[in-house]
Amino acid sequence: MNHDRILYLGLDTSAYTTSLAVVDHTEKLICDSRLPLVVEAGSLGLRQSEAVFSHLKNLPQLWKGHEKTIAGCRVGAVAASTRPRPLPESYMPVFKVSEAFGLFLAQTMGLNFLPSSHQEGHIMSGLWSAGLKQGRYLSVHLSGGTTEIIAAEEKKPGRLKTELLAQSSDLNAGQFVDRLGRLMGLDFPAGPKLETLAAMSRQGPVKLPVAVKGASISFSGPATKAERALQEGAKKEDVARAVEVCIADSLAAAIANLSPGASYYDGILIVGGVAANQFIRTRLAEKLSTSNLHFAGSPYASDNAVGLAVQAARCFKG
Repeated sequence: MNHDRILYLGLDTSAYTTSLAVVDHTEKLICDSRLPLVVEAGSLGLRQSEAVFSHLKNLPQLWKGHEKTIAGCRVGAVAASTRPRPLPESYMPVFKVSEAFGLFLAQTMGLNFLPSSHQEGHIMSGLWSAGLKQGRYLSVHLSGGTTEIIAAEEKKPGRLKTELLAQSSDLNAGQFVDRLGRLMGLDFPAGPKLETLAAMSRQGPVKLPVAVKGASISFSGPATKAERALQEGAKKEDVARAVEVCIADSLAAAIANLSPGASYYDGILIVGGVAANQFIRTRLAEKLSTSNLHFAGSPYASDNAVGLAVQAARCFKG
C-alpha cells in the first residue's frame, strides 16, 4: 500500500446532480464523477422523493469502477453535503442520501467524516479552482435554489465561516432562467440552452428592469416582463439575452450597494450553476471593473463534489 498518497472523498446529492469526487493530499483531482437527475420534459424539476430515489440509484453507479482509484492508497477522510446551507434550520431530504452514504463509508472504513453543506462545497470548489489563498471573500452563490451574497472566510484550513449579507427577495437567478426557458421550450435545467440561444441575439429591443433595493434583488418583476415580451412576439434569443443582462446587472448593482464595500474583502468570488454562463461572467467583469473578481472554473461552477473533497483534505491531512 502506498501510504505516501492519501485520498479524500466528497459526496453531494443535490436537487439536480449526484456527485462524487476524490482528491489526494496535495489537492490534485483524482476523480470527478457526476450524474444529472433525469427530469421529464416540460417540468421545472423533481419532487424530493423522486430525487432521493434517483440518488440512491446513481451513487453506486458513480462509484462502480473507481475501486481501482483507491487501490494501493490510504483513504484519509470523507466529506458529504448534509444540508443546503450552513445554517441550523437548513434542510432538504436529498442531502440525507450523501450524508448516509458518507457516514456508512466512514464508519465501515474507520475514516474521519466531515459533515458540510452544498453551499460550502460550491464556495470551496470556487476557491480551489480559482487558485485563491485562504482569506475573506465576498462570495456570490447563483443557482436554481440560491441567489445569495455571502461573506466567506477560511480561518482554519477547510473550515468556512460564512455570513449571509444579501439575497433575492423572490425568484432565484436559476429559477428566473428555468421559468423563461420552459416558455421557450428549453429542457430543464435551461441554463446551457438559454446561453446558446442568447448567443444568437443581435441585441434586440427587449429591455428588462433591474429591481434592486439596497443589496436585495427581485427577479419576479423582470420575469413577468420577459414573459410578456414573449407573448407580444419578441424573438426568443433577444429575450434570452435580456435575461442574462438583467441577472448580471442586478448582481453588479447589489454588490455596489453593499456596506462595507467590496474593497473590504480579499476578492469577489462567483460560484454556482448560473455562474457558468460566459456572457454573465463577461458583463459582471465589465460592470464591477475590479481585478479582484474571480469565478469558479467553468467545470466547477455547476453542482459537484470537488469542493467537499478539498474540504476533507484540508481539514484532515495535517
